[in-house]
Amino acid sequence: MKTIAEMAKMFGVSTRTIRYYEEIGLLEPERTENNQRLYSSAELAKLKLIFRGKRYGFSLDEIKEMVLLFNKDRTGRRQLERTIEYGERRLSEIEAKINELQEMKIEMEQLLVDFKEKYDQLDRN
Repeated sequence: MKTIAEMAKMFGVSTRTIRYYEEIGLLEPERTENNQRLYSSAELAKLKLIFRGKRYGFSLDEIKEMVLLFNKDRTGRRQLERTIEYGERRLSEIEAKINELQEMKIEMEQLLVDFKEKYDQLDRN
């Protein structure tokens, strides 16, 4: 069991961030008699999934759905199905962004060639 301060330090976030995830129902820490939050290894695993999901660009609503589906279906099947669905959609978005950036790179390279030619012409005049 870990305290909220230990969890925050482990993940390099503020305790407020972890409390927010609790407020929106992503985490369910146990409480001591003094009302101190204690996080189990299961909550630690959820937090790892939350941060992985954020890193890959999933919304908190999507992350919440994926994390909480395991509680409804202990086989993990529904969670995997939804994760695959969201993952495929996110991958498609990433591929579109890569294509957009590649097109932008080609355009920028051509503009630089044009600008350099114009600059060289100014030197000749």
